[in-house]
Amino acid sequence: MHQQNHDNQQSSVFGLALAALGVVYGDIGTSPLYAFKEAFTGAHGIDPSEAHVLATLSAFFWAVLIIVSLKYVWVVLRFDNEGEGGVLALTALAHRVASGPRWALLAVGGGIFAAALFYGDAIITPAISVLSAVEGISIATPHLERYVVPITVGILVGLFMIQKHGTGQVGRFFGPVTVLWFATLAVLGCLSIVQTPEVLRAIDPRYAIDFAIDQPHLAFVLLSAVFLSLTGGEALYADMGHFGAKPVRLAWYGLVWPALVLNYFGQGALVLRSPVAIESPFYMLAPDWLLLPLVGLATLATVIASQATITGAYSMTLQATRLGYLPRLRILHTSDTERGQIYVPSVNWLMLVAVIVLVLQFRSSGALAAAYGIAVSGTMIITTLLTAFILMMSEGRMRIGLLGALAIFGLLEVLFFSSNLTKLGEGGWMPMALGAVIFLMLTTWKEGSRLLASQRGQIDVPMAGFIKGPLPDVPHVFGTAVYLTSEPSLVPSALFHNLKHYKVMHERTVFLHVVNEDIPRIDDEERVDVTQLAPGIYNVDARFGFREEPDVPAALALAAKYGLELEPMTTTYFVARSSIVDGPGQMPHWRCNLFAWMMRQSEGVAPYFKLPANQVVELGTQVML
Repeated sequence: MHQQNHDNQQSSVFGLALAALGVVYGDIGTSPLYAFKEAFTGAHGIDPSEAHVLATLSAFFWAVLIIVSLKYVWVVLRFDNEGEGGVLALTALAHRVASGPRWALLAVGGGIFAAALFYGDAIITPAISVLSAVEGISIATPHLERYVVPITVGILVGLFMIQKHGTGQVGRFFGPVTVLWFATLAVLGCLSIVQTPEVLRAIDPRYAIDFAIDQPHLAFVLLSAVFLSLTGGEALYADMGHFGAKPVRLAWYGLVWPALVLNYFGQGALVLRSPVAIESPFYMLAPDWLLLPLVGLATLATVIASQATITGAYSMTLQATRLGYLPRLRILHTSDTERGQIYVPSVNWLMLVAVIVLVLQFRSSGALAAAYGIAVSGTMIITTLLTAFILMMSEGRMRIGLLGALAIFGLLEVLFFSSNLTKLGEGGWMPMALGAVIFLMLTTWKEGSRLLASQRGQIDVPMAGFIKGPLPDVPHVFGTAVYLTSEPSLVPSALFHNLKHYKVMHERTVFLHVVNEDIPRIDDEERVDVTQLAPGIYNVDARFGFREEPDVPAALALAAKYGLELEPMTTTYFVARSSIVDGPGQMPHWRCNLFAWMMRQSEGVAPYFKLPANQVVELGTQVML
């Protein structure tokens, strides 16, 4: 029996690793299409001499080893927040261990800005990936060149439409394709290396170091091309919650990393034999008969590359909502076994619109390349700083060694970021501007929610005192009133507004608290807990699993076995709601309006909990922030 369970666990890990290939590694897995070529043919390309080729390969090898294999896969994946990864997970951990409010504020501010930059990258990646794929088709069939943009838009629409089936389903479809892609990368690279084995000398880091010492200006510019081999590292961490750390590590060390290294070195070997091949080193690795199939496979692979940042954006949105930086959004869980596999419809469609606008605006992957890298490198730096902060506030035997490693990671990332800043005027401003807007929205919602809670807190009354004291001397009317509350220890504000305006109570009052559990589904026998607080007053806890959409009326129907039988036609649901109005407050006028707009975008309580529309009463106040 033990052996069978072990085999099932192993099978599950391998299955998740296969799915992770199609979701987590699509972005970084397609970098051989353009990264090595960009070092020699970009706006600041260097001469493809033997010394430069070996120095570039050496820089690629050690950059991927240090930043991805060591920093992300070995170190950062250790720092999860209840299984969730990404910079917001790190931010929550940093806030938890901070020794004072000033340090906590600094850590949270940095983490939120990094999350905002990640959204900018999540929008650019699908646009540049799919454009580069369709441009690959036009290389093989030039007469299709004028259809590049329409085909790209069509592929993007199809990609975003299949997201509703869930990352697990998408990963199972994309996983085998990605396995074939990485196997092809490895085989093509090996065939070229065998012909020019001296290219393996580039594993020696002295080639990159000597080049940096002899030609520091060229080496600095080269870093922006080397960084293209690292894009996808931050998405790798953000997507950890979809599959778990172990499958992500297995996929990287078992297939992805070896295949990438072999292909980069294969391209370098080809250029050593024939420097003119630098115009298209990836495709020239293939024999003529394989070119068209390779273009087709590359098209699929670059479409898949978009998946890593799309699912990363879902994870980031879920975490931002839980941490109070975004309003309540409709989030669908798409797996019975994996808590992190989600789909966020509003984010999905907003990203699709933004990505299509980028494609129509830039119209080529080359034009978009200038905007690529700044946001990712900035996020990487903040991730390193937050990890170091958590380590400094913690205790452990490996703490000093890990801090030393993080110092090396941070130094390299600062160099990458500085090199990418040279692209600021060529389009790099765009993700920075987008990140600034998203940062403003995230922080506005957090601050507005804090001020709103502070005003509500002025009328909060402990439930225990309300029940033990004399109940309001008001008439009691026929029927049942259900008050939704997020904090069972406090009397809901909707009850106060009801007493203030109508000066009545119902013959039965129910305080309802919805509890979200970390298991997929809850059996009906365990759905509700009913406690009678006083004659005619009850507290009900309704529990729902993460795969379930909360249905409050159906849950309340189960309370009959506890003696609380509700007649649907005489039950009224009371919901508290605040509206923001202009006036002298603590927030600037424009920011107050932004918060009010975000409140209007939040999913309403009634549809979220499936309350009958003709039995809901919203009670609230106008608030000046």
